[in-house]
Order: sequence, then C-alpha cells, then structure tokens
Amino acid sequence: MDIHRCRFVPYNPQAINALAFSHPPSAELAGRGVPTLRLAVGRANGDIEIWNPMRGAWFQETVLRGGKDRSIEGLTWVLDPPEDGPDGAKIPGRLRLFSIGYSTAVTEWDIEKGQPLRHSSGNYGEIWCIAAQPRWQPTKRGKDGKWESPAEGEYIGQHLAAGCADGSIVILSTADNDIKYLRLMRPSTKRARVLSVTFQNRNTIVAGYADSSIRLFDIRNGQLLRTISLGKGPSGGTKELLVWSVKCLPDGTIVSGDSAGEVRFWDAKNYSLIQRLHCHLADTLDVAVSANGDTVVSGGADQRTVVYRKKDGEKGDKKSSRWVEVMHRRYHTHDVKTFAVYETRDISVVVSGGPDATPIVLPLREFGKEHHRKLSSLPQIPQITSSPSSRLVMSFWDREISIWRVSRGPTSVHENLGGQRHRLVGKVLIQGEENITSAMLSSDAKILVVATTSSVKVFAVRRRKGDEKGTLRIQKLEIPSALADDGARVVTVSPDSRWICVVRPNSTTYMATIKPASSAQEKPQVLNQVFKLNRAVRRARFEKASHGTLGEYEKTIRCATFSDNSRILAVGDLSGCIDAWSLEKADESSAPKKTSDDSDDSDDEDDHPVVEGERWRLTAAESPIPRLKSGVLLLSFRPPNPANQKLLADAATAPAESRLMALTSEHQLVEFDALDGKLSDWSRRNPKAYLPEEFRGVKDRAMGCLWDLNDVRERLWLYGTSWLWMFDLNQDFPSTEELSASADTHEGEDAMQVSKKSATQKRKREQVEDGENERKKANTGAGDKVSAAQNTVSLGSKIRKIVGRDESKGEWVSLEKERARTANNDDNDDEAYDHDEAYTADHDASLARLRRGPGPVETNNDLGAGTPKKQQTPQNQLVQTGNPSRRWWHTYKYRDILGIVPLSADSESESESESGSGFEVAVVERPMWDVELPGRYVREYE
Repeated sequence: MDIHRCRFVPYNPQAINALAFSHPPSAELAGRGVPTLRLAVGRANGDIEIWNPMRGAWFQETVLRGGKDRSIEGLTWVLDPPEDGPDGAKIPGRLRLFSIGYSTAVTEWDIEKGQPLRHSSGNYGEIWCIAAQPRWQPTKRGKDGKWESPAEGEYIGQHLAAGCADGSIVILSTADNDIKYLRLMRPSTKRARVLSVTFQNRNTIVAGYADSSIRLFDIRNGQLLRTISLGKGPSGGTKELLVWSVKCLPDGTIVSGDSAGEVRFWDAKNYSLIQRLHCHLADTLDVAVSANGDTVVSGGADQRTVVYRKKDGEKGDKKSSRWVEVMHRRYHTHDVKTFAVYETRDISVVVSGGPDATPIVLPLREFGKEHHRKLSSLPQIPQITSSPSSRLVMSFWDREISIWRVSRGPTSVHENLGGQRHRLVGKVLIQGEENITSAMLSSDAKILVVATTSSVKVFAVRRRKGDEKGTLRIQKLEIPSALADDGARVVTVSPDSRWICVVRPNSTTYMATIKPASSAQEKPQVLNQVFKLNRAVRRARFEKASHGTLGEYEKTIRCATFSDNSRILAVGDLSGCIDAWSLEKADESSAPKKTSDDSDDSDDEDDHPVVEGERWRLTAAESPIPRLKSGVLLLSFRPPNPANQKLLADAATAPAESRLMALTSEHQLVEFDALDGKLSDWSRRNPKAYLPEEFRGVKDRAMGCLWDLNDVRERLWLYGTSWLWMFDLNQDFPSTEELSASADTHEGEDAMQVSKKSATQKRKREQVEDGENERKKANTGAGDKVSAAQNTVSLGSKIRKIVGRDESKGEWVSLEKERARTANNDDNDDEAYDHDEAYTADHDASLARLRRGPGPVETNNDLGAGTPKKQQTPQNQLVQTGNPSRRWWHTYKYRDILGIVPLSADSESESESESGSGFEVAVVERPMWDVELPGRYVREYE
C-alpha cells in the first residue's frame, strides 16, 4: 500500500469553553452510569459535541453545529419531571440541553435534530454563566419514616439561573416544555459582573461576582441572604478579586476559586472562611467537587490541575479536619478553563477542557492510581472525502470547502523529492451563518453536495479549459426547493453519480435523481422529484423514570453508504438499527399485487415512486436486519473483487455485491447480506469473541474504513485518530484453541525442568496475585490502572498481617476500601449487562466452532503473533501456497488523523505482489503542533 502523509488540510480545532454531563454525580447509584448519560462539549465556534462515555469507551455520537460569530460559553442539562402513565407507571421526563454564549439569550437545543429549539432573552445584561437547579428528591419524615410528597403547587422540575454582566441573576422556568422568565434578582450595590453561579440547595443560589464578593439569594422571593467579602487582591495587582468559580459540597460548604489563584472553603451555615489554599500561580478558573464531597479539583490559567483531599484531624475529629493538596500536574498546554464530574459506585471521572481544544479525562476517586486519557480534538466523523480517479481530496470545516489535487509520487530515486505534490484547485465559501454539517464529492469529481442544518446546495465541478494547473470551475446548480430547503445532517452521492441521498436533521431519508450532462458544455441537472425512503418499524427502548429520556435521539442516523454498483443504500443509527434499500425495476413482477380491499388505503406508487423505470424498495421488509447491541459507528459495502471479475466472461453479468460490513461503537465487526438481512458466512465464523485481543483493547473509536482487494487477499483497513488496523477477510480469526495451541508450541523443553524451589516461589507469588486478580475490575472511566513499575507512590496497596509467630500463616490485607454493593437487583443493571454480554460471547463462539468444523490445528513459529495457520476453508484456499499472509496488522505510527481516503482505484497498472498492490491512499494528519492556538500564561518559572 502506497501512503501519502498529508498535513496541508486547514482544520483548526476550537477551544473548549464549557462541559456538562446530563446527569449529576451520585455515589449511591450502582453500576457504571445510566444508558442516557451524555457529555456535552461546547466549543468556541458554536459547535456542541455529544459524547457517550460508554463505560470508558468515549464515543462521539454527533455534533450540533454552530455558526458564524457564535460561541458556547456555558452548558447545562435539566430533566423534566416524570408524568403519570397508564397502570400507575411513571413516564420518564425529557432530558433538555441549554447553552449561553456572548449574548442576552439562553438557547435550548433539539438534540434529535441538531438545531436550536427556542431562545429566551430579556431586558438584562449579557449572560456570563448558567446553572441548573438540583433535582427534586423525596425525603423521609422523622416520625414515621414515610417519604414526603412535594408540597401543593411546588414545581419539582429544574429552574435555570443565569448570571448577567449588569449584576443581575435571572431565574428562568423550564415548566410546560418552555423557557419562561420567572424572577430577577439584583443587589442594591454597584453593578458588578456575575462570573459564576451555582445552587447550594433547591432554594438557595450562590453567585460569584467581579467585586471580591460572593452573594447568596433565595430564589423563592429574590431576597439577598448574605454577602461574603473576599477582601482585596494581592499587592501589585487589581484591588478587586474576580470569583471565577463557585461550587458547593454535599454538606453545603461553599468552594470558590478566584483571580488570586486561591481556593477558599466557606462554612455552610455562618458563611465564615474555613480555609484558603494558594496552589495556583495564576487565576483559578474553575473548581469541581466529588459526589461525596471528599475531593476537590481546581484548574487555573497556569495550566495546572490540582487535586485536594480532606484529611481528618487527630483521633478522627471531623471539626479539625483540613484540606490538603494531594497532587498537581499539567495535563493541558493552556488554561484549564472548565470541569465536568460524573460518579457512580464503579465510575468516577472528571473531564477538563480549555483553549488547547483537547478534552482530558481524569480518574477522580482513583486519582494517582489510574492513568488519565486524552480524547481527540478532531471530529470523529471524517470531514474529508476523495475522488480516486481524479486524485482530488475534498475537506470542509465551518463554512469553507477546499479541494486539493494530490500528484503521484516519484517513480525513481533520481526524481526531485522536495517538489510540491499537492495543489489547491478549488475553494467554496458557503453563504449564511450556519456551519456545514456534511459535504460529499462524487467519485467522478463532477458533483459536490454541501449541507447545513437549514439548506442543501449542489455544485457542478469541471476543469477549466486551457488551465495547466488543473484549477476547477465550480458552479451552483438549481435544485428543487423540496431538496434544498430543509437542510441535512448527512449527504452522500452514489458511485455512478446518479443519486443523491439526503438525511434530514430529523433523520428521515430522501433520495434525489441526477441527470448527467449530455455534453462537456452543459451542466448536470437535479430532477424535481424528491421521494422519501421509509425505514423499518422497530420497537423503541424504554428508560426508567430516574434515567430520563432522550426522545427520538437514538434514531439519529450517523452514516449512509451506497454499494459499489449504486443499487443498494444502507443507513445506520445510534440505536444499532440498520436499514437498506435496493433499486429494482418497476415491472409487474416486482410490484406487489393489490386487492380491492386495500386499494383505497394505500398507494404503492406513492410509497415507492418510479424514476426512469426503477424504484427503491426496503430490503428484507418482513425480517429486517436485527438491531445491534450498540450504535452503528460506520458502514461499508464490500466491493467486488477485481480478481473474480477477471474470471467472468462478461463482467456486466457479475452478481451484485451485497455484503455490508458494520462496525459498532463497541468495536464489534458484523457483516450482513443487505438483501436478505442475514449474517454473512464470514461473520458467522468470526464472532466478536474471536477478534484479536489488541483490537478489542483499543480505546479510541474507529473513524472510517478502506478496502484493498486482489486475487491474494481481501483486506479491510480501519483507522482511528491515532491507529491503523488491517484485517484479511480471506482468513478467519484464530479461535481460543488455536491461540492456546500456538502458545504451547513456543514453550521449550527448559520450561519443563523447573526446580522445586522455583516452583514453590512461583506458587507463592500466584497465591498473592490471585487476590488481586479476583478484585481486578475495569477502570473507573479514564485510563487503565497504573502498573507497579510506573507508580510513583511509595506506599503499597496491601499489607501482610501475621498473627502469632508462624509467618507461613500470614494473610495479605488490602488497604483499599471496598465499596459495598447493593442487593437490589433493580439497580444492578451494569452487572446484569456484563453477565448477558459474557453469555452471548460464549454462545457466539460455540456456534462459530460448529460452523468452522473440526480439523487439525497447525502453527507457524516463523511469522510471529497474528499469523498462525489453521484449517483451510473455501474462503482462504488461495493462500495455501507460499508463505501465509498476515491475518491482521496494526500500527500507532500516525497521530491526529483527520481522515484516510483512497487516491487511485487502478490496481491493474501496478504489481499485485505482496510488496506492492497498487493501493494508494492519503493519510491526512492534523497534529496539534501545527494548530494555531492562542497565547498562554507564561512566567519565569517556565
């Protein structure tokens, strides 16, 4: 495979200004979170990324696009109160997302459509901060121990509090599925900016001001309860301190971070200063607290992230307990601007962000014992496509599209290696204020489709006459309003440039027809007929009332793809559903027969419009493709193998390739036959349990895939932001029996002659380690556990307890506190899920063994890991001669990958040997050291 490493694509990741989890942290909640848990990441260009933590996998599901001169400066979620349903059941309330950004308006987002839903503004200053009221929780009465119901007329939803630049705090009501003005609170003193706001309880609000003060208000009547003064600023600086952040511990203690670089703790009742810590060399910009209140994290303009723990006084005296700094590190290259915390009994993370555009996931409860993790700052859905035959690469960001022509590499060592191999040949600036959601360049480089959330535009692309540089002439085409007006979240063009598939913001799929140009002087034409493709009806999932609901968000279509012959279209959504449509001839044999009873009820012509004698029909309508366990990450049809086409007398009579490869967000590879909705033979023999362990351990999710097929192999290339994996689908993955047999052959005879003393010592070590292995669990949502060799903490995690004089009866006791687990089965969703997943994996592996059939297992010790021989199946008869090719291969050589696209589809001109297959790709990288970032706070100590 020939690789072009390209770093000329202009994509600049935007600063992270706000982070917010959809659910509050709870130390009492069992498992590893709720199914509706999401993380919203607000960026400086107005985009909001929705991430699914997925038990530590961190999958970017979608992006709510912003626009020109828009910025997200604050985010918060609220949960509507549950409603009474039939049979006394509670219907879960809806999770709603709100944002602010350099304006006087609060915006609510429709996450199902990816668009702003409504705005609320008034006659008050620019909004600087926002917070949501804590969720209403029932309490027990002291006498009889019964649960108290809400008072008459009490609103059990969540109000919003917005702090403004004129010193006022606006209370907004979210009742009745709306945002309404409720109350305005303003101190009688000078109008200082409200920089931070939080709730101490459901009725008391705490606000940090720019005049060295913290104020508390009662939101029920707007009364000012108390004003806390922080005093003057440090000598040589401003007189007034800026309270950048205020948070409250579960016991009501107020924690503040100010412009002096200090973190202060204030008593919950008399509001007196308890303690002040000066751990930052610049402003303390944000503070985060744990669910149980024993850990506080602060971030500052000095790039530091500082962790504090509460240390009890002598003899367990809680009154004399003090906060101490545990550790500080620089995970960010710029300011640490914002935090978001989520905790359950098994998960505990704090996510931080700032101007360096990279989200950092830190372990909170296990801080220092687990590694941190960096999420990618690049989009997880590639914003780059190519036209292999024309060697064009198209990329987009914000409202700009660039088209580059990549020249071939040197054919000999004597050619100039320093010459420029790429040239910008086309550029399109989209009018309006909305950012581009999706763009697609056709395979023949004649059609360019661009979409925003409100419009779709189609362009004709041609080369200019007499232009030796190959500059493109891009002209806008007139398209029907039915296609252009409603916008789209995904657009794609068929390989034959005849069809345009448009996925609307509400995830409905439409198809438009392109009439090609009859001559070089004319432009292609988009026909006026635009028709809808109906998806298969599936039952929706039910969530608990405490989890809330995201509505139809899980039905959001993330990817759409055509088959190589342009006669099959497939789409996949976040719930794991896949739908496919096939193009058939509209003759009498294919049309369903109608009776007199249903002739008036429905019209087949309306459901399946005929275009030039053909129509699109839903494949496997009676038995659709089963829903996968997790969201669909990417879809790709397996192209027809050129080697097989050569053997056919007439390539036009070759059967259509309908095998559809799907990769889920849990990195499960599944291949279906899109026409009948059944698993392919390859997928039946290769369940997820047989995937290489290294691939199953990859943390960053895949972004896209490529195919490399010839008469020797059928390779599938998968790539993520920092890795590249290859699977040869001509060969099956090794089973557990093959791996164990391969490992046994590598053991020498020396291993069988171990002395009794060494064996005894080994057994003792195993007995000690068995206790660790029994308690070994998954990480708490960030990186993996720090190994003993990398751990800088000298104190061990266990001690040896010996009673009496006999040391042989010593017992190893863990110093780590075990978290108690509840016996209520309703709360142990995570444990039940893990059990079902393990059972399904074993069941799939057993079926795969039966499908592969019995046979001897051979190994080849000369090829290393990943290349053991096995019993040959009809799918891999071609590799019996010579050295067997690798079953899989991977590399982490490339970093910050924006996308990988094919450049040349012609493999016949090159040698198809093992060393050169003619497969040529462009790896588009965007390393952070090439990104223009704002200046940072620098002091002499650096």
